[in-house]
Amino acid sequence: MARIFDIVEAPDQGAKEMVTRVPGRGSGDFRIGSQVICRESQAAVFYRDGKALDTFGPGRHTITTANIPLLVGLIGKLFSGKSPFKAEVYFVNTRDFIDMKWGTPQAIALRDKDLGLAQLRAFGTYSMAIAEPQRFVAQIVGTQGLYRTAQIQDYLRTMVVSRLTDLLGETKAGLFDLPALFDEMSAAVKAKLVDDFNAVGIDLKQFFLLSITPTEETQKAIDERAAMGAIGDMQRYLQFKAARAMGAAAEAGGEAGGAAATGVGFGAGIGLGAGMAGMITQAMQSAGQPAAAAVPDVMNLAEAAAYLKVGEADVQALIDEGQIKAKKIGTQYRISKKVIDNYLAD
Repeated sequence: MARIFDIVEAPDQGAKEMVTRVPGRGSGDFRIGSQVICRESQAAVFYRDGKALDTFGPGRHTITTANIPLLVGLIGKLFSGKSPFKAEVYFVNTRDFIDMKWGTPQAIALRDKDLGLAQLRAFGTYSMAIAEPQRFVAQIVGTQGLYRTAQIQDYLRTMVVSRLTDLLGETKAGLFDLPALFDEMSAAVKAKLVDDFNAVGIDLKQFFLLSITPTEETQKAIDERAAMGAIGDMQRYLQFKAARAMGAAAEAGGEAGGAAATGVGFGAGIGLGAGMAGMITQAMQSAGQPAAAAVPDVMNLAEAAAYLKVGEADVQALIDEGQIKAKKIGTQYRISKKVIDNYLAD
């Protein structure tokens, strides 16, 4: 037998619970004459057939045809005013929700004037209040199908991340310039979000951008850039390393070695420093030269043409004339490097 609600209330709604549904599942049977009890910072929104209808504010209310006309109009004529009607009631928490946290679930990829491409994560907080309970239920519960707090927070977080990503693209500031812009960006994101939140019945009161951090990959690029900046003048860097090497070699000689040991250590330090300088210089010079391409032992037409520095048609002609032996596999030729070397040696 269907349960008939004589008292409709949500006494255990927590401070962080946005919406409480009565009944928890399915539709409830409510009777004309039943009591609706709304506590401070609560509003009760009756919901039926996909629509948010009549709303009660704080206080004790008796359901009558006068104070719930939209539901009565949908139901039709009541039998002696006592027939129960089916609906759901959403008790909306209208108090301020402070310290609502948001963050980017995935990194945001942006062009960066210093790093080229940066992968960033952002975090912050905001505060809000449900200003229009009926609109909130219609848009969030009806349109989005959400009423659990975690689900609603996830939905609002997508709004925040979308607007922040858009703003970062418009700002075009580098990662190293962003910390100085947090206040301005917080105000700009809030301005973009106010209308979005109002559209679902929420009053956005404060919004803060607390941090923008690079991903591990971007941090590695930053560390490498910082290391190169710290090195600065390469010549002075090599001199510094050589001086440290000489000092370490002199200390290794010890006091027992006397002047001879010191002299040996000094000479060793110079040699070590010079050797290090030579290796680094050679590495820098070789870094500027293109690496020689490896020549495969077995080549196709294109590789053979590149090796001979001629066109593929010229290699094909040499094969057709019998000057170069090649194996035809299907429609492709394979030519031994040794055959080409012997041809060039003739």
